[in-house]
Amino acid sequence: MTGTAVVIVFLVTTFLMILIMILVWRCHWILVLLFTGLSLIVECTYFSSVIFKVDQGGWVPLVIAGAFLIIMYVWHYGTLKRYEFEMHSKVSMAWILGLGPSLGLVRVPGIGLVYTELASGVPHIFSHFITNLPAIHSVVIFICVKYLPVYTVPEEERFLVKRIGPKNFHMFRCVARYGYKDLHKKDDDFEKKLFDNLFMFVRLESMMEGCSDSDEYSLCEQQTQQSRDTFLNNNGNTSSPNMDSTISSLDSIVALKYPPHVNISIRSSAQVSSNTEVDELEFLNQCRDAGVVHILGNTIVRASRDSRLYKKIAVNYIYAFLRKICRENSVIFNVPHESLLNVGQIFYV
Repeated sequence: MTGTAVVIVFLVTTFLMILIMILVWRCHWILVLLFTGLSLIVECTYFSSVIFKVDQGGWVPLVIAGAFLIIMYVWHYGTLKRYEFEMHSKVSMAWILGLGPSLGLVRVPGIGLVYTELASGVPHIFSHFITNLPAIHSVVIFICVKYLPVYTVPEEERFLVKRIGPKNFHMFRCVARYGYKDLHKKDDDFEKKLFDNLFMFVRLESMMEGCSDSDEYSLCEQQTQQSRDTFLNNNGNTSSPNMDSTISSLDSIVALKYPPHVNISIRSSAQVSSNTEVDELEFLNQCRDAGVVHILGNTIVRASRDSRLYKKIAVNYIYAFLRKICRENSVIFNVPHESLLNVGQIFYV
């Protein structure tokens, strides 16, 4: 019986090692085949010896392995169905734009952090939320935490921020990327880093608004990098003491290449962008001071009524039990309980 357990451990380790060599280490296929062949020779030798001892008690580890295989398959099946449901039921941008800046609701002060598994699009849990509640926060940020097949992700590349819809909607998407060595639950400054990157995105976006021509791109790229460095040095401070000097530098450089009337138009555009940037940063700071709420979706999977008996047992009982004993998303995402809001919905497979 001990030999059977050893063989099972060997087989699982070998298959996982193959995945790591292909996806993470990106080894050459010849090296992968060589490792697989040598490992299977040793493991098949052990496995053949175990097969001849089934009548002597070797069947017990095989039954245990089969039970674990069923559990893992049911977990994978339920998780895959949940993800497919979220992918196919995403809210269209046309529907969001049709609601208007207020989203057809009362926009209350504060920031709502909506956690989702989708790196693109608006999740269905958001439409479910605003359909059943009469109000939504003034700023909505969709957060997607993704683990990449790399050792670690540098801090400066951790967050990817994008705006959703027009500016007056005040909706953003943030993808937080981690490597398999990074632990999101130990990222105590996650919320602070998130807002620092959001403020930096607003500033960079404002700097790039006046750069529509190809000749202006390199110039605005230099100014954008200067603004980025200034922002990081100020540790996310929303005030812009160097904005006047940035605009002056912009005027002096542009004056060498463009006529005076073009210089005036670019200067006016830069001043408008600066004012818009400061106004939005102040608005974000006010909403942050009003309170931050973490909104988690709790999607419950159920088998449809016309499903077969084995599917009902697998989905309604085994998968539901596994979801119950697993760690909650609030623990995984390190969400404070005093600002946590769970939004549940049921769908049938």
